[in-house]
Amino acid sequence: MKKTNKVIISCAITGSIHTPTLSPYLPYRPQDIAQQAIDAAKAGAAILHLHARRPDDGMPTGEPAAFEQFLPVIKAGTDAVVNITTGGSVVMSLDTRLAAALRFKPEMCSLNMGSMNFSMHRLAAKVKEWKFPWEQSYILNSESNIFRNTFTDVAYIVRQLGEHGIRYELECYDVGHLYNLAYFVDQKLIQPPFFIQTIFGILGGIGADPDNVLFMRRTADRLFGDDYVWSVLAAGRHQFPLTTQGAMMGGNVRVGLEDNLYLDKGQLAKNNAELVSKARNILSQLSLDIATPDEARAILQLKGKNAVDF
Repeated sequence: MKKTNKVIISCAITGSIHTPTLSPYLPYRPQDIAQQAIDAAKAGAAILHLHARRPDDGMPTGEPAAFEQFLPVIKAGTDAVVNITTGGSVVMSLDTRLAAALRFKPEMCSLNMGSMNFSMHRLAAKVKEWKFPWEQSYILNSESNIFRNTFTDVAYIVRQLGEHGIRYELECYDVGHLYNLAYFVDQKLIQPPFFIQTIFGILGGIGADPDNVLFMRRTADRLFGDDYVWSVLAAGRHQFPLTTQGAMMGGNVRVGLEDNLYLDKGQLAKNNAELVSKARNILSQLSLDIATPDEARAILQLKGKNAVDF
């Protein structure tokens, strides 16, 4: 693993997993996404991972017009790195998932490294009344959905985005995804440094166990040596225990309402900045320094804020 003296905090602002019913604080209107992103950056996030929502009902969307309502505002309000999803949601086509990234050519995009079952259907048991009509079926139907990211799909994404100087948050939900990445490295389709986001606790992926964090780290070390920058993401109540473990092992961290709605047990986070501030406080207590956006750009060899199309 590439050694750095700074911890990069990424913040995933809204995502496609959670719905407005599950938390009234989840941003889905463009002005709220923009404000929460800017506030998260002020709290210490160097990278902002962004999905879009329909402003009338909060449904995930891949339409570039939805992203266009908040991307320029975020760029004007912060120096943080903008990272646009290519994952979108499991019900979107590949071209829909790619549309915003191709239109706006950000510094970074997420890149999912394999197909998987990806289910959040258990969340529905917590809800007695839904805010919007689409939410219940969206959550329940995830039990039968497959999140498709075939070798052909990944190669297509890389070839489409690579010519624009975009680098990747390489999302690995299980150990096989690390080996998939190694294949693309062997094919010379993905170049170092690799920003590997190891993800724990999604039903369908590797479990949120401390031993699995060690296992994923050891596997990445064996496959990529000093060519990768490591980060940890954990879902729900596992967010802070496992990101803390990762940071203590020399890694970086991702927090945010896409991955976890709670600040503490039984206490919903009121915004993304609260989650970033908590992560920053933990890191500070461990005597770890936080990377600025420009330091993150240098570590990850990004093209720069002014080389984007928004």
